[in-house]
Amino acid sequence: MSKHFSRRDFLKLGGLGLGGLAFTRFTPQLFASNSLSFDDSDIVRVATKDVAVYGQPTDQDQSPLAIWTRDQLVHIYEQVTSDDPKFKVNPIWYRVWGGYVWRAHLQPVKNLLNVPLTSIPDGTRLLAEVTVPFAEPWRNSKAYGWQLLGWRMYYQSTHWIDAVVEGPDGEPWYRIWDHIASFYYHVPAINMRLISPEDYTALSADVPWDQKRIDVNLTTQTLTAYEYNAVVFQTNVSSGAAPTGTPTGSFNIIEKLPSEHMGQANVYAEVEDYILAGVPWTCYFTDGGHAFHGTYWHDNFGTPMSHGCVNMRTADAKWLFCWATPVHTTGVYSNKSGHGTSVNIHY
Repeated sequence: MSKHFSRRDFLKLGGLGLGGLAFTRFTPQLFASNSLSFDDSDIVRVATKDVAVYGQPTDQDQSPLAIWTRDQLVHIYEQVTSDDPKFKVNPIWYRVWGGYVWRAHLQPVKNLLNVPLTSIPDGTRLLAEVTVPFAEPWRNSKAYGWQLLGWRMYYQSTHWIDAVVEGPDGEPWYRIWDHIASFYYHVPAINMRLISPEDYTALSADVPWDQKRIDVNLTTQTLTAYEYNAVVFQTNVSSGAAPTGTPTGSFNIIEKLPSEHMGQANVYAEVEDYILAGVPWTCYFTDGGHAFHGTYWHDNFGTPMSHGCVNMRTADAKWLFCWATPVHTTGVYSNKSGHGTSVNIHY
């Protein structure tokens, strides 16, 4: 268990500089293989292997005009609604240079650079989120020095940091604590924003645990939260796609983690592999690993997309994380009392 970090500690450590953000051009190496000049208004990241650009907002009766590949950044000129019935659930397309691209596998991103901390007390872990399209983690060892790892940490993913070190560029880098890794890795500190404990305090903490419940309708791909049988929140989600569907039945929230490493549990994996570092605002409801969590690898909510979990927009997942019991008060998120918010999943 890491040292509990209060809001007062956070403010002392961060000082006035923590809130400082800058809109600047992204790091040059990002565009080594991408001719697009950076513009941090209305930018999306290609979040899958590739996406096709078409002459009209549909993929019917036409060939792609261009292919954008993973992690390329695309400037959006306009958002349009397709009249193709095939895209009824998710009809939004973006007008980009050269045509139109469907938003399902694009992640809206920003490029916000932050004032780094100068140090972090020993034994303390702080929660932070990536605020640039992606950050590239490096490992530093006595035997091999600085080594670039083969995957990336994406916008709005959350991670635990526990030290400030001098990076290979001479600038402050944060050391990342990852519960599945056998070693630490590091990223530039300017690419991460610290999340104050105040930012994820409990919502409706005065409502008894047994008067909150979560309903997931797999037919409509919707999640609804209730207090005293009154709807307080509703959103569309993406449940498990065949053959790894989301289980139906009655469950309870059993553990909450503000940052989770999912996928193949391989920090040496290539970017094409199934590796999901820093999955934000995770609420587990089965011992088999099914959870509600934020999603930075697609924007196709309303359609089954996952390996069994319930994918949510990151802001929605954060709301659920703060609202659902067990209430997190001192950094302890496990539901040891058994009093977790009830979850009903059905068709």
